[in-house]
Amino acid sequence: MIWGLVAAFALLAVGLYGLLALRNLIKLTIALQLMMKGGLIAVVLAGDAVGQRGLGESLGVTLIIADTVAAVIGLALAVLVRRRLGSLDIEVVSKLRG
Repeated sequence: MIWGLVAAFALLAVGLYGLLALRNLIKLTIALQLMMKGGLIAVVLAGDAVGQRGLGESLGVTLIIADTVAAVIGLALAVLVRRRLGSLDIEVVSKLRG
């Protein structure tokens, strides 16, 4: 269980670093996915630690669904930004007015 928490924390840390350091929209979506996977592992392990494995797994399935929705929306927005602006850089997107 300790190694699971270490893995969850490592995924959260790598995802947070990716969110802070990267400038590409697709890479930011991947970093967000890593963070959500770390949270998923932590929720499932917390359910197992409390003795309610079913609750942890059902919350895990809910997180997988939310994770998938976030990925689809993020990638769809990245495709639209690439079509309109020709770039996936955050600096270009942040200069938009309107």
